Amino acid sequence: MSRLIPGESFNLGVCYYPEQWPEDMWADDYKRMREMGFNVVRMGEFAWNFFEPEEGVYSFDLFDRAIDLASMQGLKVILGTPTATPPAWMTHRYPGILNISKDGVPYHHGNRRHYNYSSPVYHKYCAKITEAMARHYANHLGVIGWQIDNELNAEGGAFYAEADHAAFRIWLKEKYGSLYALNEAWGTIFWNQSYSEWEQVHLPLSSLNPHQGLDEKRFFSDNAISFVRIQVEILRKLAPKQWITTNGMFPHLNNHAMTDELLDFYSYDSYPNFTSLWNDGDREKPLMDRIYSNYLTITRSISPNFGIMEQQAGPGGWVNFKQSTPKPGQIRLWTYQSIAHGADMLLYFRWRTATFGTEIYWHGINDYHNRPNRRVAEVANVGRELKTIGQAIAGSRYVADVAILHDYDNEWDGELDVWLGPLTKESEYSWSKSLQFNHIPFNYLYIENKTSINELTCYKVLIYPHPAMMSEETAELLKQYVAGGGKLVFGARTGYKDKKGHCRMSPFPGPVAELCGITVEEFTVIADKAATPNIRWIDDGDACMQACLFNDILYPENDTTETLAVYEDDYYAGKAALTRNTYGRGEAYYYGAVFSHEVADALTRRLGLQPAAADWLELPLEVEIAVREKEGCQIVFLLNYSGKEVKARLLRDSVDMLEGERLAEGALNISPYGVKILLIE
Repeated sequence: MSRLIPGESFNLGVCYYPEQWPEDMWADDYKRMREMGFNVVRMGEFAWNFFEPEEGVYSFDLFDRAIDLASMQGLKVILGTPTATPPAWMTHRYPGILNISKDGVPYHHGNRRHYNYSSPVYHKYCAKITEAMARHYANHLGVIGWQIDNELNAEGGAFYAEADHAAFRIWLKEKYGSLYALNEAWGTIFWNQSYSEWEQVHLPLSSLNPHQGLDEKRFFSDNAISFVRIQVEILRKLAPKQWITTNGMFPHLNNHAMTDELLDFYSYDSYPNFTSLWNDGDREKPLMDRIYSNYLTITRSISPNFGIMEQQAGPGGWVNFKQSTPKPGQIRLWTYQSIAHGADMLLYFRWRTATFGTEIYWHGINDYHNRPNRRVAEVANVGRELKTIGQAIAGSRYVADVAILHDYDNEWDGELDVWLGPLTKESEYSWSKSLQFNHIPFNYLYIENKTSINELTCYKVLIYPHPAMMSEETAELLKQYVAGGGKLVFGARTGYKDKKGHCRMSPFPGPVAELCGITVEEFTVIADKAATPNIRWIDDGDACMQACLFNDILYPENDTTETLAVYEDDYYAGKAALTRNTYGRGEAYYYGAVFSHEVADALTRRLGLQPAAADWLELPLEVEIAVREKEGCQIVFLLNYSGKEVKARLLRDSVDMLEGERLAEGALNISPYGVKILLIE
């Protein structure tokens, strides 16, 4: 388990790049940061050329001055190891450190993250720069921690340089021990793919073998973690008093394993306006920027208390895409969105918009002209608020009775399995929307080999939408949870693959068939959206909802299995679509399709789930509720994602932490994009 972020108060700050600004601006910048309530800055993650301007020649003068001046102003510094952007002298001299695309196109200098994790040469130079920086700053009182690299796997998380193919073979030898075991795991007798020499094995450049593709993703993750370990071990040895984190959450990386093995806590980069680039707005009742609560919930599953290393503070955009400017109140709203979900440290990106380079349209708090603006005033207001309430929030933990289960193998396998990947994305979105709109806080819980029954039993309800790959061990753990009184919800395609990704030669849903009390007698993908069948609820004959994307036709196997809904259309009309089976003291639900928002809503009611604070608070749809708990007190965040004032209703007296006043029973107005934080003792 990751450790808490050090400190008894909330850490608020900003990303700052002294190498990009004239030195005579630094003192005024730092002074204004402190006036805005900041106490921490991040720097250095893209500055390798300044730390090592030529091979083997290290220079710390610029950052010494920048860090010393920050310390004089009362600002603590987080240093980034600069390995996300190797210098040109290195890529020119050692081109083998550069990545190669799946199509065989070499990467060139001029971007970022253009290296590969497997190059022994790059390992050597990353270790050298990390060691040089650690020796220089280990005892600097102004440096409190380190960020490893920057946004690992942000550019896709796929690597096909020759060094990666070689490292993949080593990884496979350690995993399987022999080519016989490898061939069996990958099912290479199909299409005559069998290997007789290790040199014949590569990362899949053209192969559609799903088992090879799954191992590819597992390798990418383990290889990235090994790359991080090189730097962490140096910092642990040379700078043991300073904490270590990294930031991001990108594809093909087991962030849970990386954090548990190597980091003190995990950090996330939150940019809610990215939703303006997606098609979420085409949905009915779209989540839009509220979807970032879902991502922050995933982050919380990695670190119960985490850092936000980059919080959006302005309109975003590189030279090839654009985002709109946050509306008045949205930066503050997004800040408290992150805090509500578990952040104990938050840094805005960035202090001032760059006047040159790729990110000239990725705006910070200050504009190019460096004069006061609306965003500066809004962030300064947050600084004043957190100065008052930050100590009460720091160290508190998010409270939830419901968890959505997830695992990396099914996520990665779903990238090739078109009968799985789209199902999970849609169902998790639908459940998160249903729970949010019904004001029911939830967690994500990632199922791993080490997951214990105690981690499950703290939840009343678990939702595992589409665990196609499921081990017998996981099935037994889930049976134990339900038998003890828990409620567990599955969706279509559950349990039909083992952990190798092989399809079981047994009736679906495989190892949880007994738990669910059903078998799948037939199944079909819904290829034509217009032909999507409906389901009809047995207890409400007039209620019809669509059974989306995939249909398992269910056969109840025993008297304890109750059919809750049947299909209305096609050749399987009248067959079971949703069942509930009593197992021990609990219940297992199986839905033969993909969860829509409407189906998740209907199940939420039947599961007996109640809104948080239902006994003392009534909330409109536009408001999200999140609860953090500390020393017997609850801190309740109310976040209004709409551009209009909304009304909540207090059913008893409460304390408004931001205003420092007691609120009487009755109407509670929440301004456009507004935030209320209530203390319940």
